[in-house]
Amino acid sequence: MHGIGQQFKGEQVLHGEWCPSLLDGVGLAGGTLEADDVRCVFYGDVFRPPGRPLSVGVPPYTAADVDEEFERELLLAWWAEAARTDPGVVDPNSRTLARVPRGVQAALRALSTSRFFSGLAMRMLVFDLKQVRRYLMDEDVRAEVQDRLAAAVDGDTRVVVGHSLGSVVAYEALAAHPTWPVRSLVTLGSPLGVSFVHDRLASLQTGDWPGPVEQWTNIADSGDVVALRKALGGLFDGDDRQLHDVEVHNGAHAHNVQPYLTAVETGRAILSGLR
Repeated sequence: MHGIGQQFKGEQVLHGEWCPSLLDGVGLAGGTLEADDVRCVFYGDVFRPPGRPLSVGVPPYTAADVDEEFERELLLAWWAEAARTDPGVVDPNSRTLARVPRGVQAALRALSTSRFFSGLAMRMLVFDLKQVRRYLMDEDVRAEVQDRLAAAVDGDTRVVVGHSLGSVVAYEALAAHPTWPVRSLVTLGSPLGVSFVHDRLASLQTGDWPGPVEQWTNIADSGDVVALRKALGGLFDGDDRQLHDVEVHNGAHAHNVQPYLTAVETGRAILSGLR
């Protein structure tokens, strides 16, 4: 399950881009998989704006369009985490910002200097914020995305891997379907530990553990700004089942899915769920 910012791709495009990385990670862990064993569930088109004459694809968002309390809170949290992990980003509590409000414009300006968000246009950053909010707060969007994953799971499905927002989608789907044959959940760069994300999980109404899962491995890079809380242990009730938190190093692209997938730690987690 992919995360935000994939709205202009598709299932086959993602499979072609990501499946080799996943197979490499499994190979480094001493196992083998075939490309046909893997399916990429696509839902990015749910967020794609409808076509219009002379449309540029993504609305020309500015700081003024970050108008929801959730969006502002998430943006400021990204800023604080980027400052913690990147010395090139001014701290939101820095004295140099004494005359600058800790608002949206200051946050966007600070994030534009970070390695993490390097090259990402402001309108795309704002669009990403809105994708997270829409999934968590628009029930029609949530239902459509959940249906995509449900349609992909069959009697042979044993492992579900979710990256970024996709980890939230995967978690909620598994919690809602305790009879699925899935044994293992692998979350990569997950925001599930962020309080204002965690508190909006629909699955908390039915219990904290993701349904049929026997083992859950959560993998995060220490510099991943999206995974604000790197370790999820203690947040989810698994009775005698345990959530394993693992740290990896993804280099300069801490949140990128491909270095997550090529990590031997990810390969081991996937293999463990298949054995």
